[in-house]
Amino acid sequence: MEKVWLKSYPKGVPEFAELGKYNSLAHMFDECAERHSHLPAFANMGASLSFSELNIESYNFAAYLQTELGLVKGDRVAIMLPNLLQFPVALYGVLRAGLVAVDVNPLYTARELGHYLKDSGAKAIVILENFADVLAEVISETAVETVILARVGDMLGFPKSLLVNFVLKYVKHKIPKYKLDNVITFNEVLAVGQQRQLVKPELTCDDLAFLQFTGGTTGLAKGAMLSHGNLLANVAQAGAFVGPALDEGKETVITALPLYHIFSLTANCFLFTKIGGLNYLITNPRDMKGFVKELSKVKFSVITGVNTLFNGLLNTDGFSDLDFSHLKVTLGGGMAVQESVATEWHETTGCVLAEAYGLTEASPAVTMNPYDLKEYNGTIGLPIPNTEISIQDDDGNHLGIEEAGELCVRGPQVMQGYWNRPEETKNTISEDGWLKTGDIAMVSEDGFVRIVDRKKDMILVSGFNVYPNEIENVVQSHAGVLEVAAVGVDDEESGEVVKLFIVKKDPALTEDAVLEHCKDKLTRYKWPKHIEFRDELPKTNVGKILRRALRDGE
Repeated sequence: MEKVWLKSYPKGVPEFAELGKYNSLAHMFDECAERHSHLPAFANMGASLSFSELNIESYNFAAYLQTELGLVKGDRVAIMLPNLLQFPVALYGVLRAGLVAVDVNPLYTARELGHYLKDSGAKAIVILENFADVLAEVISETAVETVILARVGDMLGFPKSLLVNFVLKYVKHKIPKYKLDNVITFNEVLAVGQQRQLVKPELTCDDLAFLQFTGGTTGLAKGAMLSHGNLLANVAQAGAFVGPALDEGKETVITALPLYHIFSLTANCFLFTKIGGLNYLITNPRDMKGFVKELSKVKFSVITGVNTLFNGLLNTDGFSDLDFSHLKVTLGGGMAVQESVATEWHETTGCVLAEAYGLTEASPAVTMNPYDLKEYNGTIGLPIPNTEISIQDDDGNHLGIEEAGELCVRGPQVMQGYWNRPEETKNTISEDGWLKTGDIAMVSEDGFVRIVDRKKDMILVSGFNVYPNEIENVVQSHAGVLEVAAVGVDDEESGEVVKLFIVKKDPALTEDAVLEHCKDKLTRYKWPKHIEFRDELPKTNVGKILRRALRDGE
């Protein structure tokens, strides 16, 4: 497809970002840690780590992995931590030792964790003690030889660290009983590593940096093989696109999405770190009142998140009273941003909620809305530098402007493939390098991309295509609706019909009121045939609504 999007690039954004400056993520971190050594890098629960401190502690962590555990370049290490200061220390330590990070959701069940560990072949795991009982159930079935056990308060400084750990274990009883062998504490690792010498591994852009699992909501999770080059490219691409809006060494970024998620991993751990930004970690963003209280303590300039997070904040008392005078970038990804949420966000904060699009297999950024966007535009933006896109039909034919088809992506950020799954890789990446996203999209004449919907979520009503995103956007605009999901259910007459699952904002909301709202805005075949009210909707741990679970009756 002709690069029609280039004419819509904001001032200062190049067609091609500079690639090849670094040979690894460790190399990039070494440079930025030296350049920004005096600045704070991460903050959490009243404590902070400067770039200099992060540099020292991650070095100690890496030295321990290499010298005491005997791990060598390419070995996998699982990291099962929430947003705590221990996460960046462990992450950069793993990468600086030339190892491969396997990011794991701390809330996974034993079955899910067992699959990740067995599939990746991880030899060690860094895990929060709160979840050690889950690991204990499956560790004997895995290749894990060493458990590095972190506690919430480990990096909060004396005496706060002791107090926090004591309260969680003996007062709040948040630490379930467990039995594990070959355990060493996180702080012991740092102490021993301080006495050891790291031999820097020879790394190139082709070396594997992450096994980032994906697809767990639709079937058996697959490990996307992301190289150092993939992540470095995406950092450079996204940085070139949004860079003109950011000031080096001066940004404070609210990091509520978990760092193990690919969006937060690339944007917060690498992009904002590269420019000397302070990542203000939110450990439990589901506690919205606590979240708002944390926001009141900091003059933040950037916030990243998903639609449900922004919607939750907007509906929490006290949020609208915060000081938004420093906020200049709000970046939404991970799921579709709804117009009603974006509009209210803009009205409340004075900052446009700019939607971006990506997927784990693309490290993840593919498209972003311009940094100078004036208002919500209903698109996922423009392909970022060094990125090609193609809209293809089911036979792989390339379609034109304003034609709907599967969005395919080609660029330096596209993964190497799926770990130990050559057939899955072959089905996802074409011989000429096109990554099939599974999303139906259209490209406008000025290059903006609009997602019509997920290919597999499309509802077929009497031969007509109905896209859940459209239905959800309409229903979400009703003042009485807090959250909504639309799915297709079987119907004898139409094949499929639309069913809505709604969480009420107004307790008095009725099915008739929702239906009348839809009749006013949607063609008849798009009207919901069934409406079910619920107290909450099933979501992934980053807040993405699980339509599959609703279709399956969960």
